[in-house]
Amino acid sequence: MQEKMIKAKNGMAVLILNILAMIIAFVLLIAGGCMMEEGAPAGVPLFAVGIIWVCFGWILFLGLKVLKPQEALVLTLFGKYVGTLKGEGFYFVNPFVTAVNPAAKTSLRQSGDVNSAAELPVRNANGQTQISKVISLKVMTLNNNKQKINDCLGNPVEIGIAVIWRVADTAKAVFAVDNFKEFLSLQCDAALRNIVRIYPYDVAQNVDTTGDGEPDEGSLRGSSEIVAQRIKDEIQARVQQAGLEILEARITYLAYAPEIAAVMLQRQQASAVVDARKMIVDGAVGMVEMALNRLNDGGIVELDEERKAAMVSNLLVVLCGNKDAQPIVNSGSLY
Repeated sequence: MQEKMIKAKNGMAVLILNILAMIIAFVLLIAGGCMMEEGAPAGVPLFAVGIIWVCFGWILFLGLKVLKPQEALVLTLFGKYVGTLKGEGFYFVNPFVTAVNPAAKTSLRQSGDVNSAAELPVRNANGQTQISKVISLKVMTLNNNKQKINDCLGNPVEIGIAVIWRVADTAKAVFAVDNFKEFLSLQCDAALRNIVRIYPYDVAQNVDTTGDGEPDEGSLRGSSEIVAQRIKDEIQARVQQAGLEILEARITYLAYAPEIAAVMLQRQQASAVVDARKMIVDGAVGMVEMALNRLNDGGIVELDEERKAAMVSNLLVVLCGNKDAQPIVNSGSLY
């Protein structure tokens, strides 16, 4: 079903004309009643016209609709879709049409349910709650709850996303799915699970995240922009049939699940210690090599292989040790 627009009439003109018609009807009603009391036969049709218009003229007021910017009404006539009314203004449509919005009562963790007055319940003069059927066309943010998902290595991670979306086709949003807000929320959860299962939390070996058969360095922590774009594309493909447009998706929360967070922290700390030790050893070996070359080039002292090995051992102990070295001075012969 495709969206079609309604060419509505000027509501203010209809309102003024109908008010004047109601005043004229009351005048005819009174004049006809007076003429009937006097026995004039012309009073009967005047009284009849007046009372008919007073009884049924108010129906035209039901066709008056007010829309604010970025709002729309999906209208049906006896169950048949007749079109969508868009654009801010005061309009008059068929008074027998009915506005349809199956998601009017749905409240999700999104900006439209907090800031949009069109989605809030109002009360009539009798105190009864009325739900507005207006569909917001504004850009809204859906912030789904955090989910616990296993990454490609089987590690449970907690992740949350924020999805920026809007209604692009009101007819599809209302008639293609039962409730487009709940449909969007469920599809966001499903798309998030599908994408997160492809990536490891951190860079891992022999993991293909692109599907080309070659290992790469993709990860949830290091490739957040790419992951967010794939989540956006996945959601868009799923909600296209509902007439929704996904503008952006962003990861708002990412962490290991509490049950393995401590273990993974120890693993990260151990990896950091190994990397630091590797850097220290590389630097120490370079310094020892430089010291031997300087001693050899300058002819300061000649060392045999055994003395070189002892010197290298001592320098590495001094340079790679965690504590300050306590040297022992040999005042005797080297041999």
